[in-house]
Amino acid sequence: MLGAVPPGHVAVYQTNDWSCALFGELSAVSLRARGAVGVVPEGGTRDVDFIVREGFPVFCRHATPQDSVPRWDCVAWGHEVEIGGVRVTTGEYVVGEADGVVVIPAARVEEVLSRAESVVGTENAVRDAVRQGLAPLEAYERFGKF
Repeated sequence: MLGAVPPGHVAVYQTNDWSCALFGELSAVSLRARGAVGVVPEGGTRDVDFIVREGFPVFCRHATPQDSVPRWDCVAWGHEVEIGGVRVTTGEYVVGEADGVVVIPAARVEEVLSRAESVVGTENAVRDAVRQGLAPLEAYERFGKF
């Protein structure tokens, strides 16, 4: 579960258990030491304060102090999993932030990044115009919706 995650990857775990934390501080330390860049466990995590201080990105459903060790049934790295109705396979791009997580198929990453840059550019133009006093609707009409 932890030792097989390659450097530069985000580990995505289908836990099939919402009663406990299947990720915690030791898991975060282990993944970071191996060069992983984040984790998305479907279910809970614990030791949140420690993980936040470590700066290791974890995107989970909830936090709980309930330990998971007696509940583990691990499979080898590289299996396709489903998280929140989304299928995730090795090689796809997983991007997370405070608002949520998205999965980008590897074959579409350039297209998605290009579109995202365009959206951010439009959003920045609208924000700047609104800061300068333009009404939001007028800014949308001028720069387009994003």
